[in-house]
Amino acid sequence: SPQGRSKKRSRKHQRFLERRALLEQKGLLRPRRRQGSQPPAAGPAEAACSPLTKVGGRCSQPAGEPQSGKVGKPKQVPSLSPSASPDSIARHHSVLLSQDDGGSSAVLWTSSPLPRPGKYVAIDCEMVGTGPRGRLSELARCTVVNYEGDVIYDKYVQPELPIVDYRTRWSGITKRHMKNAIPFRAAQAEILKILKDKIVVGHAIHNDFQALKYFHPKDRTRDTSRIPLLNQKAGFPVKVSASLKSLAKHLLHKKIQIGRKGHSSVEDARTTMELYRLVEVQWERELASSLPPRPPSPVADSSTDSDQYMDDQYWPTDLNTNSL
Repeated sequence: SPQGRSKKRSRKHQRFLERRALLEQKGLLRPRRRQGSQPPAAGPAEAACSPLTKVGGRCSQPAGEPQSGKVGKPKQVPSLSPSASPDSIARHHSVLLSQDDGGSSAVLWTSSPLPRPGKYVAIDCEMVGTGPRGRLSELARCTVVNYEGDVIYDKYVQPELPIVDYRTRWSGITKRHMKNAIPFRAAQAEILKILKDKIVVGHAIHNDFQALKYFHPKDRTRDTSRIPLLNQKAGFPVKVSASLKSLAKHLLHKKIQIGRKGHSSVEDARTTMELYRLVEVQWERELASSLPPRPPSPVADSSTDSDQYMDDQYWPTDLNTNSL
């Protein structure tokens, strides 16, 4: 009967309140503020957020509510040098993501913050010629460096087809390098394991992926040959695909790919990462702003979310000291 169901709900709600009170008493649950009661005094860190809401550890204005009080000036974000530490870049990302175009705080509808620097790698591959007249390009060496430019992978690779042209002047590969080279399929498996779930930086990186016979997710790929920010800094036309050598000379003030011994994939991968880090903050901010906004999460019912775990089936027996 409706009356019986009402009594059952009342008993269940009473048990819920008693269990919540027990958790609050044990300090395992923050006391809930009653309607009409004064909010507890906020500490210095929490006071800075009032009347804002904390979102992901940061203070944000609730959607649809006007901001009261004075609006502080947006933080000025200095540019990062190539030698910036991982923690520094992470802090920069945090500041950028907490600001909208107007400089005020806003709720950020992204599923997760930008990856930490440990998620970034740069890659460079050297190819040799195989097939008819050596016109096919196959992988002969691959280097992967981390965010700091340290080499985490560098191996010579034996192509699947016989080598017709070593292209030594550009690749730096000679016959002796193939003596200890590993088979392509083995190298491919090792490299793709490193690239998985990473932000991969490269210059004309489609050539490297083609040599690996692999396609990396576009949103996790950063091609320094196709970013207008670098061309602008170097004084090149925006739509020109500048060479790695030219960008290194104008922006990093160093000479690479010189001499007749060919390119060094280690040097090229490190240079690519340095170029990326020059414009990282602005580049990532533009990419983040170009993502379609996600709708806000629905308002949770008081009987759902974390409260449901105080129901009978979830209640931890080791806390049931008061026989609730």
